[in-house]
Amino acid sequence: MLVLAAVALGLAVPAVALAFDNLEPLAAKQWYLGQDQAWTFWPTQPKLFPVKVAVIDSGIDGTHPELVGRVVAARSFVGGSPYHDEQGHGTFVAGEIGANPFNVEGIAGLAFNAQLMIAKVVGADGIVSLKGEVAAIHWAVDHGARVINLSLGGVRDPLDPSLDTYSPLEQAAVDYAYSKGAVVVAAVGNGPQSPATPWNFADYPAALPHVIGVSATRENGSVPDYSNRDTVYNDISAPGDAMFSIIPQQLVETSLPGCAGHPYSDCGPFEFRGAIGTSFAAPQVSAAAALLLGENPSLHPDQVAWLLERSADDASPSTGCPSCVAGRDRFSGWGTLNIENALVDLTTSPLPAADRYEPNDDAGPWAHALPPLPRAVDATLDYWDDNIDVYRVHIDRGRRLFARVSSGRASSVRMALWAPGTERVEGLDAQQLRLVQSRAVGGQARLAYRAPRTGTYYLELKLVQKNTDPVLYRLALARR
Repeated sequence: MLVLAAVALGLAVPAVALAFDNLEPLAAKQWYLGQDQAWTFWPTQPKLFPVKVAVIDSGIDGTHPELVGRVVAARSFVGGSPYHDEQGHGTFVAGEIGANPFNVEGIAGLAFNAQLMIAKVVGADGIVSLKGEVAAIHWAVDHGARVINLSLGGVRDPLDPSLDTYSPLEQAAVDYAYSKGAVVVAAVGNGPQSPATPWNFADYPAALPHVIGVSATRENGSVPDYSNRDTVYNDISAPGDAMFSIIPQQLVETSLPGCAGHPYSDCGPFEFRGAIGTSFAAPQVSAAAALLLGENPSLHPDQVAWLLERSADDASPSTGCPSCVAGRDRFSGWGTLNIENALVDLTTSPLPAADRYEPNDDAGPWAHALPPLPRAVDATLDYWDDNIDVYRVHIDRGRRLFARVSSGRASSVRMALWAPGTERVEGLDAQQLRLVQSRAVGGQARLAYRAPRTGTYYLELKLVQKNTDPVLYRLALARR
């Protein structure tokens, strides 16, 4: 089971005006839109392609005026109605992404081109159904979702398997979404739901390949202790403190002055007033992905991730984060979300090529099966988002496999061959399943192995040096 990332307390603060203006009555409470540079790329409202964004969460209040006409599909995977949100969490998240920005009521959702798909996977007790989450991802993808928001997570602890909640079913669902062209965004998690605060590992699914993991920042640029850290899987940060959005109408505290008929978070239960958490940072990145896809629907998920991450504003002591260092760090990832920068890069920068062999991030069912050898493979590795590629290779008893990899950074790419039956190439206790490793020869890494038995072997390529952009490589394989 996964535990829904929680919200806590904070204060609402004024917003910065947007380029073609957030004219909604409560715009002043949406400070985060200004910090995200949400709409400043366009001098006037553009015509973007509609993009389906799946909010896999606790459902929504289907009667909320901000969501009328914004939802194109909804389904519950835990019983009950997807339009009844006992927790309020899903309604809050959906509001950040897709609240009607032009109805002259309440707030503006960041992605004005979003078509919301609502998948309810959280029961009335606040517990996420893993089975429901997996089914919801498949449902959303099969019905056209291009962005999937997962403001939920389970603890990752590579040092203590008893605490680690890794699920191969969850990884398979994420891989399926990626293979169908969907951008998957997830919160890195909060310390109060982790073994300690701060916690130095991102939650699953943020800690899976091909997922954009999002941490939280405050308006002053600092990273709060509750936002989980991670040296690899914390990809980008976004505002997640003193947040303002919509809530279900049944959660309105009518005893508060002026709150009757006001289904917004300043009139909600105590934990929603100035809500905090990485749960509320992730939706902004999901919305940003929808805006990029609205400009160019042909973008591959890795290209969307590259644009958002590499265009982020670097967090540093000068921006309010005393612990952040120049470049990528475990507190803020590549930095804080800047949608204007991402859109500028989309229109001016060459994009990294899509890797047609992905997803191939582990042994077993996740490896890419190669056709008969000899074979040359042109693909990419990225230390931060995709630092392992695995290929399935059939070798008959007594035959030899020869592999060599070359790239502009060949010395940073290492190969290893794993025995038949290997399920995972990382975190294995039984390292005897690793049969042979590559050696450097000139500008290449080379590997040779004679098979003592017929079977399917797994060839792993791993990028072991940090990089800014994806590394192109050519893998040549032959049998004798």
